[in-house]
Amino acid sequence: MLLEFIIITIYTIALLIIFAYSLSQLNLLFNYLRAQRKKDNVPKFDLSDPNQIPYVTIQLPVYNELYVMERLLDNIALLEYPSDKLEIQVLDDSTDESLQSTKEHIERLQKTGLDIKHITRKDRSGFKAGALKEGLVDAKGEFIAIFDADFLPESNWLKRTVPYFIDRNIGVVQTRWGHINRDYSLLTKVQAFALDAHFTLEQVGRNSRGHFINFNGTAGLWRKQCILDAGNWEGDTLTEDLDLSYRAQLKNWKFKYLEDVETPAELPVVISAARSQQFRWNKGGAENFQKMASKVVKSKNMSTKTKFHGILHLLNSTMFLNVLIVGLLSIPMLYIKNEYGHLKTYFVVMSFFVTSTIIFFICYWYMFKSIYGGGFKQFIRYIGMFFTFFSIAMGFSLHNSIAVMEGHLGKRSDFIRTPKFNINNLKDSWKDNKYIKKNISFNVIIEGILMLYFAFGMYSAFIVGDQGGDFGLFPFHFMLFIGFGFVFFKSLTSKA
Repeated sequence: MLLEFIIITIYTIALLIIFAYSLSQLNLLFNYLRAQRKKDNVPKFDLSDPNQIPYVTIQLPVYNELYVMERLLDNIALLEYPSDKLEIQVLDDSTDESLQSTKEHIERLQKTGLDIKHITRKDRSGFKAGALKEGLVDAKGEFIAIFDADFLPESNWLKRTVPYFIDRNIGVVQTRWGHINRDYSLLTKVQAFALDAHFTLEQVGRNSRGHFINFNGTAGLWRKQCILDAGNWEGDTLTEDLDLSYRAQLKNWKFKYLEDVETPAELPVVISAARSQQFRWNKGGAENFQKMASKVVKSKNMSTKTKFHGILHLLNSTMFLNVLIVGLLSIPMLYIKNEYGHLKTYFVVMSFFVTSTIIFFICYWYMFKSIYGGGFKQFIRYIGMFFTFFSIAMGFSLHNSIAVMEGHLGKRSDFIRTPKFNINNLKDSWKDNKYIKKNISFNVIIEGILMLYFAFGMYSAFIVGDQGGDFGLFPFHFMLFIGFGFVFFKSLTSKA
């Protein structure tokens, strides 16, 4: 009975954590809906007045971006802003042939009168954070715009973002990510679904009530003074953007999130690329929890509610670990339920926690509706997308849980860039991309085993108990089976 007690205890704690997170999402939904009713009438710089136009530096941190550099540089060159108040820094840590081709492209742009510089380093110390920090030393701008290599801001992007800095307390203006290849595949659709939830429900829900939000590493503007006051970029976590965001807000800098300014970008089209991105984000989130959680709790300038949301925000990636725990233990729990009749009351109470899924379903529907519109047909489409997203997200739970545990345990690892592809439609091919990982990790084998494990869970529904089976967890096990199966087979078929 000791083993059963341990299983029940761990299972219950994981469910409670997931439920607490779902309640925070519900609160963010209420915040989001209230924010939609408010008009943005805040003062702004008048950029038609030359005396109000501030100097801006654009930083482009890149590393081995052979396939997208030409697109990036040509797009940035189209940004509308007075040339005497704009400089562009290409912070190039590349070690392949893209270094030379980028240099030549920059020289061509310089001949047009564009103030653009090619900045290289002898080593990648600090990775992206190190490159941004080094570029900041010579940056002439009062404000620093940052774009990753796959982002394509509209030509009026600076005109729509810079004016908000008339408020001297604003340290960051962040825009919403768009997705130029959203409909390329099921994988890109799922990634877009997850990111859309973050960039609508979460960012607006937090920012509208003064809670912690994060600069998303790209498609945003920093006040240079804010970066320096917060302690500058640090490379001791894999998500330097989240780290500096929290340090800045703990110093009472305000962040402004602009949902109506969309900055298009490319989603990873190969699962190995999505894996590397997910690993970095989730491990970095756990690293930042270890680094920042106590500072958030001890802060004397934040309300209890803001601290609560901040802690759950930092624990965001740890939800994958809780989902994996619940999934793994759900099959033993199925047998415990049917073996120990005196625990019937406990299982009745535990069934209440299906509410978490219902809350997520409601929250994400509002996100989906804001992007695609409402109506019966869209709702039916949403139902399919929601359960597809949840299934595949659970399929990533082993991979992401390993990242989370490494982050919490302090295991150091390099910043692994996400390969870019310059793919916009189904006719484009990624097969010859030189940056794709060719090997299959041992984790993929474990994911295949977990697929079979949850197939056993579905089979168990038919054989447990004396009343013809117990199908309460069957849908959950089916989603886990589909999710791990998708990740497993995609990883096998897209390795080369």
